[in-house]
Amino acid sequence: MSLDKITGILGEEKSKLHLEHECKTFEKSSLYAPSPNFIDEVWSDSNRNVQTLRSLSALYNHGRLGGTGYVSILPVDQGLEHTAGASFAPNPAYFDSENIVKLAVEAGCNAVASTYGVLASVARKYAHKIPLVVKINHNELMTYPNKYDQIMFGNIKNAWDMGAVAVGATIYFGSENSNRQIIEVAEAFDYAHELGMATILWCYTRNGAFKKDGTDYHAAADLTGQANHIGATIQADIVKQKLPVNNGGFTNIGFAKTHDKMYSELSTDHPIDLCRYQVANGYMGRIGLINSGGASGGNDLQDAVETAVINKRAGGMGLILGRKAFQKPVKEGVEIINAVQDVYLCNEIDLA
Repeated sequence: MSLDKITGILGEEKSKLHLEHECKTFEKSSLYAPSPNFIDEVWSDSNRNVQTLRSLSALYNHGRLGGTGYVSILPVDQGLEHTAGASFAPNPAYFDSENIVKLAVEAGCNAVASTYGVLASVARKYAHKIPLVVKINHNELMTYPNKYDQIMFGNIKNAWDMGAVAVGATIYFGSENSNRQIIEVAEAFDYAHELGMATILWCYTRNGAFKKDGTDYHAAADLTGQANHIGATIQADIVKQKLPVNNGGFTNIGFAKTHDKMYSELSTDHPIDLCRYQVANGYMGRIGLINSGGASGGNDLQDAVETAVINKRAGGMGLILGRKAFQKPVKEGVEIINAVQDVYLCNEIDLA
């Protein structure tokens, strides 16, 4: 897809906002930006063993974005996180686990991320055809009233046995059970690395108090940035985060510690600058940031392309987009994923 087509999808106003922006918070030269040589330039100096580097290489070098340093991942764990009925009713074909993997293959994704059950049911058929990412914990939603908790659904050895190149986990930072989740996931990631698998952390924030005076700060740049920083600390190789929509969560809610420069010099209210603050908290991009595609809505193609442009220009590593694709007919879902990939393939869209 050409730049003209991308700008046509974005529209004049959004194109001007995102494609002409110059970031003056963290200079782009200070970032470890995705590149074809990212493993050699960044990971080769780390403690990751040779098998883990090979797994990262398998992830980076598959699909339409293979060899660019960017990744496009299809995540379908919503059958547990949001209930199977709510997730798959828009397109009941995805009650069949194989169709989830088929979508990722047809769309040319770098990997497919899903539950133990989904991937185990077709692992022998697909583990050699597309990198598998096993999501090891979930919020099961059957407890009433619902609670902010992620519990383990299997073990790391099982993920390795089915041929997975990586494991993924979620931590609800700020929740009542976050300390236990941090310990559990840190231990799981350590074992995954020992076996040679890469690690991806869904760094989500959850706390009723993160909504203050009518404003929701769950996706504030300062809160999500710190969540990313903790994720990097427990040795996630990639962090998944929602695109920031505001800032000042710490100061408005009145907790944690802050510095004036966090808000006056290291960020602005521009979407790319807010996202770059997230990137910076992953060791200036050493730990790649993939932003989530979010729920399906009224203009999914434009929303997905806009998120990809923001992520790429901020210094992120890609998009992990699910509901916008699998809750539609296959052809339309593939087109949306491919449009996102085209943003990362477009050399005219570069770091801000």
